[in-house]
Amino acid sequence: MSLYGQIFCTFAKIGAFTIGGGYAMLPLIQKEVVEKKQWISPDDFVDMIALSQSVPGILAVNIAIFTGHRMKGNAGSIVATLGSILPSFVIILLIAMFFRNFQDNPYIVKIFNAIRPAVVALIAVPVFTTAKSVGINLKTVIIPVAAAFLIWYLGVSPVYIVLAAALGGIIYGRIKNKM
Repeated sequence: MSLYGQIFCTFAKIGAFTIGGGYAMLPLIQKEVVEKKQWISPDDFVDMIALSQSVPGILAVNIAIFTGHRMKGNAGSIVATLGSILPSFVIILLIAMFFRNFQDNPYIVKIFNAIRPAVVALIAVPVFTTAKSVGINLKTVIIPVAAAFLIWYLGVSPVYIVLAAALGGIIYGRIKNKM
């Protein structure tokens, strides 16, 4: 199979078998792209996550774009993006066509209620994986905890958190360089 076919099939598999959106897709993307295929290094993957969160668009699609571009340029980006979004598009289209007939079915309601905790776990895994790979430890854990608290409990806009983190990084870098 050509590299284009591999890129498409890899991201189609990720798109088809992940429920819960971009963050839930991260463990599967990491396993396929970093560990199995070794298209991206672990450090580059963490950078890709950060960059994918910083630009407009869907996280998993942005990662597909960056990975495809790394592998085969603009054509690779298009192939990876199509692979990432087509399965979800088809599944959502089928659900939209047929769900209205089943939305009040108690078994369907139970299925969706059972899926919710699994989605939370799928989202939690990349948090811990990313924290480990960027070197979050007991000394530095206060930063993400404080950021989460400020956003969740106090309602501070994430934009201000990112700006404060950027400013803090610049100040820290200048202080460290002077030492």
